[in-house]
Amino acid sequence: MARPAPERRRWPSLPQRRLNPLERARLAGEIVLAWARARRAMRTMALEHAVAGLRARTTPASGRRPPDRTEAHRLARAVVITLRPLPGDTRCLARSLALTRVLSRRAIPSTLVIGARTEPGFLAHAWIELAGEPLLDPGEGEFQRLVEL
Repeated sequence: MARPAPERRRWPSLPQRRLNPLERARLAGEIVLAWARARRAMRTMALEHAVAGLRARTTPASGRRPPDRTEAHRLARAVVITLRPLPGDTRCLARSLALTRVLSRRAIPSTLVIGARTEPGFLAHAWIELAGEPLLDPGEGEFQRLVEL
């Protein structure tokens, strides 16, 4: 018997101001740079050190408003859309680390979650959460949390 196709996760419908072309290009450039930094960090250091380095804030947070859920979701969507057509490794860990960097630059706290499942076969997955709410797809099926950074 064929299993029904899993439902595709839909991005939450969020009210937002549309970025002009220059703002979009700047954000895409920032995301690609964050992705390149994340890939380099993954090759050269332990994961916890890579995450700490990517979280090193490069923009002052003074005078900023409290973390905004809507902005965090918008940035997560931008990371997925920007990295999708790139060649190379844009899978869950690299994408999660890039989003960690982008959020950190805006003083938005996040948690990198790495989980695994063993049935029907072993599979590991990484995603980002903001206050327990996933910003990136937490994967299909139940992943047992292994590490939270």
